[in-house]
Amino acid sequence: MWAFIGLLSFLACIVFLVISIVSAAKKNGKAKNQFLITAALFAIFVIAVVASPTPAVDEAENKGNEDTTEVTAVATTDDVKADEQEKKEQEEKENEEKAILEAEKKAKEEAEEKARLEAEEKEASIPREHKAALEKAKLYAESMYMSKAGIYDQLTSEYGEGFPAEAAQYAIDNIVFDWKENALEKAKQYAELMSMSDSAIYDQLISDYGEKFTEEEAQYAIDNLE
Repeated sequence: MWAFIGLLSFLACIVFLVISIVSAAKKNGKAKNQFLITAALFAIFVIAVVASPTPAVDEAENKGNEDTTEVTAVATTDDVKADEQEKKEQEEKENEEKAILEAEKKAKEEAEEKARLEAEEKEASIPREHKAALEKAKLYAESMYMSKAGIYDQLTSEYGEGFPAEAAQYAIDNIVFDWKENALEKAKQYAELMSMSDSAIYDQLISDYGEKFTEEEAQYAIDNLE
């Protein structure tokens, strides 16, 4: 705005200066007033020049503002990119962990299913007599406190269960029992019902014509008799 006023006042000043010079040359009485107007216009021009900011300053200020805006925009863009990258990395990590857990879960389920099928297949392949011998062996162990060897003999005896040797051996190989506790229970029976000595009970427990417990099992029974 001040630049526009300055330009107009400058042009008007030139015009009135020329008119004033012409009037003075003609000795026209208006020359004095015209010189006053020219002086006033010049004063306005000077004021406009002083008040108007220089293009260099404006340019510098504009450039500074542009640079500040650009730096702010760059900083904001970098922050956004950093946040997006961090978020992306976090999502990738979570997806990777989820994939690992799902893979482990699937592998576990497949292993369990495979084991179940194998167990069913194995169970289906076991002969009926083998299963029956195992159930009979459990009954002798739980109710009569017999030893492993004693049960085998009972299963195969023609005066006992009469199972084939293969079926009896399957039963012995697959029965899970605490034979030391069986020896102790059997020792208690001999001590309470027959009032036998420790040495006699021990001999009876390990005898081939008696209970057929191992020496370790028999000694456990004697050591724990009350």
